[in-house]
Amino acid sequence: MANATIATVDPREAEHFGRLAADWWNPKGSSAMLHRLNPARLAYLRDAIDDHWGGDTGGFSPLAGRTALDVGCGAGLLTEPLARMGARATGLDAAPENIGAARAHAEAAGLDIDYIAGGIEALAGRSFDLVVSMEVIEHVADVPAFIAGLAGALAESGLMVLSTPNRTWLSRVAMITIGEGVGAVPKGTHDWDQFLTPDELTAQLADAGLKVIETRGLRFSPARGFVLSEDTSLDYLVTVVRA
Repeated sequence: MANATIATVDPREAEHFGRLAADWWNPKGSSAMLHRLNPARLAYLRDAIDDHWGGDTGGFSPLAGRTALDVGCGAGLLTEPLARMGARATGLDAAPENIGAARAHAEAAGLDIDYIAGGIEALAGRSFDLVVSMEVIEHVADVPAFIAGLAGALAESGLMVLSTPNRTWLSRVAMITIGEGVGAVPKGTHDWDQFLTPDELTAQLADAGLKVIETRGLRFSPARGFVLSEDTSLDYLVTVVRA
């Protein structure tokens, strides 16, 4: 797909994350924060899947027979668990370097995942039972167009789960002043002005015919790492369905 048609991709963001591709799966490397976020995100996602489809909460394959899309998948840190939960998984990322790393890692793990380099526009005409996009919407060039693309990729009775930082003083201090300042997050990763509040995200999703049915916060616990919380002031997740 020609770059001119990829309306939602910010080339600077794609280049930034592409430079991190080789280190993505290193839990102590440049993507260490994502590794620390993943357990809480997966716990929330599993609960949302079980609630939506009424599956066996003790089973290991709650997505068996379903399709799942991970938008902004990086090198597959969340996509691979979706595949292990039984989904026919697709991962989409704007940085070709990330897709290359994702394919190599999935092959080594014996996982059959369809990885695609491009923006959400690359999936026009395809729909998925589950659509996830974690810590991505704050990096896109056109938020309404991106959300419209997510809505277009969601099957009629499907489930969507998103996460993103809130635009608060806490997120500025924790993610940028401290996180990027001490090197816990690669410098230049975040633009605080691009962060969305839960109310702003809910309104934009509603404009695209989508409805938020749950919002949960992510907070950092010195003893336990990132945990789910009612406090959305740092980062939050939303569960979304068609209105």
